[in-house]
Amino acid sequence: MTARPAAGGGRWVTVAPERLAGWILGFAERHGAVEATAGPALVRFAAADGSAAECHVPFPPLGRGDVPGEGSSPAGEAEDAADVLVAHARRERTVGVLLVRLGGYAAGVFEGERLVTSKVGSRLVHGRSAAGGWSQQRFARRREKQSSEALAAAADVAARVLVPRADDLDAVVLGGDRRAVDELRGDRRLAPLFALEAGSFLAVPDPKLAVLEGTPALFRAVRIRVLDPEG
Repeated sequence: MTARPAAGGGRWVTVAPERLAGWILGFAERHGAVEATAGPALVRFAAADGSAAECHVPFPPLGRGDVPGEGSSPAGEAEDAADVLVAHARRERTVGVLLVRLGGYAAGVFEGERLVTSKVGSRLVHGRSAAGGWSQQRFARRREKQSSEALAAAADVAARVLVPRADDLDAVVLGGDRRAVDELRGDRRLAPLFALEAGSFLAVPDPKLAVLEGTPALFRAVRIRVLDPEG
């Protein structure tokens, strides 16, 4: 579990699906009886002492009618809302992951937390030059060519590894460097992947195999905004 300040107040907590039930129970024990307000993308638990836990549904929607009343629920039904949220978060999904940074890329398909197919690679892209004049211009042209080749290689890998599985995927999670990923959006081959984009963008380091293998801990986690009582 990790925590960080939230813009606008409170703090963000990320909780693994397997720990979510215990976390919600602990929240109620610390803050008093809770009432649940459920929607397709958010389940809010409001406690007796004024605290609140806003649980953002991973891979929404939660599903119309899954929570009794699909609105404010009395304290006695908050447990039902928690059960439905936990079951949704723990559901095994087939997820495609595409990580791209300039010079490196990784694509993989996960069934639950198990990586079933993947491809990781890299291309040399020189850093920026501090030299001036013609030398700098030649270097810039060479770097631009290297960048284009690296992004083309990333697109080719995504097309080979992920596109053939697109019909089987529940979602596609993206990560790495946003600008590098955005460069791939114009590739028509990858349109089926971007149509399945879901979850938060994963700000991960260079896409090595170990980084790819660790992404389920990030894309499966439930993001919760915890708000403390005022005053």
